[in-house]
Amino acid sequence: MWTLPGATVKALIFIVAWCLLLALCWPLAIIAIVMWPLLWLVALPFRLLAIVCRATFALVTAILFLPARLLGYRDRSNGRVA
Repeated sequence: MWTLPGATVKALIFIVAWCLLLALCWPLAIIAIVMWPLLWLVALPFRLLAIVCRATFALVTAILFLPARLLGYRDRSNGRVA
């Protein structure tokens, strides 16, 4: 199966929570199920921006550590090659 390790449990919790909300306050549950895709679309640019920032910092880190890697620096704390 190609799902993430905790994705199945999170999906089950989400479905149970939504069913409880449906039983307690159905108008709020219907609004939540309609607004979820809209909120996901609004959050999508921020997720993309976070991915770009993380990739930029990884690139800067790789450039800064390149001389040490070329010279054969070994991290002595855990015995692995940096």
